[in-house]
Amino acid sequence: MSDEDDEQDDSPDDPQPEPRLFTLTEAERVRRDLEPFLLEAIDCRKKLAGLETDLSAVSTRIMMMGGVIVPYEKLATLRIEHTQLAETMRTALNRILETGCLIKDLDTGLLDFPSRINNEDVYLCWRLGEDRIRFYHRQDEGFAGRKPLDPRDLGGGDLVQ
Repeated sequence: MSDEDDEQDDSPDDPQPEPRLFTLTEAERVRRDLEPFLLEAIDCRKKLAGLETDLSAVSTRIMMMGGVIVPYEKLATLRIEHTQLAETMRTALNRILETGCLIKDLDTGLLDFPSRINNEDVYLCWRLGEDRIRFYHRQDEGFAGRKPLDPRDLGGGDLVQ
């Protein structure tokens, strides 16, 4: 057996870390902190889509002209802007994901926060434009399965663990 084989045998597979479970209070605090990053990511995505259209148009024009007239300055400017926007969006998305919350739909600003209600794994569900987290759904359901989450209905004990 080689040294390489020994290293592989001694190192266990890296198991996936347990997802963070949020209480309603924690999820709400994180949601407020993350909203500006979510808005930035959405804005970058929209701008990137426009830039990709512009880059495609330049590429088409170059092909149609046989590559004779290449607008180097315009192309360089578009590529630099595209790279900067992509990096800004990546940074914003990473900031969101490092908290343990999940981005379910960037177009609508839909975030899910892993939680537990009555010993069942659920997602506390929030969409951009909602004033607070009001809904949850089981982890095997999507947005369509959202149910109202009314803290007054939790009774004497906080059932959101």
